[in-house]
Amino acid sequence: MGEIAPKGIISLIPVFITLILAFKTKDAVFSLLIGCISGVMVAGFYNPVFGLAQLFQAALGNADFIWVVMIEVVMGIMIANYLRADVISGVAKWGRQMVKSRRVAYGFGWIVALFVFFSDYFSPLFTGPIARPITDEYKVPREMLAYQLDSTSGPLCTITPISAWAVYMAGLLKGHGPIETADQGMALFIRSIPFNFYGLAAVIVCGLFAFQILPPFGPMKKAMRRADETGEVIRPGSTPLMGDEFNSIQPIPGKGTHMVIHLVVPVLLLIMVAVGSFFIYGGVKILEAFISVVLYQSVVMAAGGYYRSIKDFIDTGTMGIKAVLPAIFILALAYCINTISKSLGAQQYVLELTRHWMTPAMLPAIIFAAGAAISFFTGTSWGTYALLVPFAIPIAFGLSGGEVNNLVVVTVAAIMGGGLFGDHCSPLSDTTCLSSFGASCDHMDHVATQLPYALAIALFCEVLFVICGVTML
Repeated sequence: MGEIAPKGIISLIPVFITLILAFKTKDAVFSLLIGCISGVMVAGFYNPVFGLAQLFQAALGNADFIWVVMIEVVMGIMIANYLRADVISGVAKWGRQMVKSRRVAYGFGWIVALFVFFSDYFSPLFTGPIARPITDEYKVPREMLAYQLDSTSGPLCTITPISAWAVYMAGLLKGHGPIETADQGMALFIRSIPFNFYGLAAVIVCGLFAFQILPPFGPMKKAMRRADETGEVIRPGSTPLMGDEFNSIQPIPGKGTHMVIHLVVPVLLLIMVAVGSFFIYGGVKILEAFISVVLYQSVVMAAGGYYRSIKDFIDTGTMGIKAVLPAIFILALAYCINTISKSLGAQQYVLELTRHWMTPAMLPAIIFAAGAAISFFTGTSWGTYALLVPFAIPIAFGLSGGEVNNLVVVTVAAIMGGGLFGDHCSPLSDTTCLSSFGASCDHMDHVATQLPYALAIALFCEVLFVICGVTML
């Protein structure tokens, strides 16, 4: 986009327009597109055609976006192969044997997601297709499944050292105060975990709502009532982030599924590559894990006669790719709105608003609130961390006399929780989009049903950070 002078409060206009239209129209693509147009006009491109052309190239012509798109493309092919091998029906049959009550079915996605704690991208893409046949069988609304995917993936990554998030934060902390190495940064991150109130509460409260220990409220209650009364797992007229192309993929007559070959081995392969790559390379190779599974599926299914011809093989994969296009469209526009907001200086403006209220007692609470606002308006947690760590950690060390005391530890926890808030509930977030995709749920229906829960937890955590700041003086 080039160099754009910071726009102050008007830098928030594109995001505000996007959010208002999204909740009003329930159409994420239209709302994001209008937000992008308003953004390039605020940036000074009074001819939106030229502005959008530059924005699309800047936001989408990079390795990060291509990587995420390829994950969704390969995921679409994998699901298409599952459908051709009739794995979904097999999972539903297994679910009827193992899941004996609707209450357990409601919490099934949450249980599965607890075991996928090392990657926020891998978790919803892995858990969603496995849990969805069972939750659909028991008429659990897709909004509830999407909420479980979103409120376990990112939150779990912020409260476990075995995740890319932990490694990233440890790297950011290096060089501040007495933190001279990444290992010392990791030790500080581990000490902050008990104070990461938002990450802990998001996971725990999600489980309580999933198993209906806590009563539902807001739009989620309405979605659950719809599923109870009509059996509809998605809202009539909604647009699930998986296209109808999946419905046209039919198993080969007379070719039944073999659950070990077609499901268990691919799942084990997926986990082995993902977890193994973390320990070998220090990061989860998500795309490589899904590619490994698709290659395995292709060989096994071709040898087993699950494709009539080479053309049938290609057509099946193509249908899978077409089915994930709705998710890719939303993800692309979310990247665009994030890029233009960052170019306009939205992050810096929110941070400047909080600077005047910064006191020792209020430091953790203010940092948590600032992180929540920045991540919600930009849809990125890691970008929020990159902004907040060099801003807040020197202040915390200055107030602590250069020692790693409780104030520093709690400030790190506030950064982690604040950045997490927007990442897992903003309609602009890629992981929010992936959770809608994994659950095959309408994106704005997912956002609308999850947001009241996330806001309630955030307000509770804000109080806890105020208490921590006051008691540590």
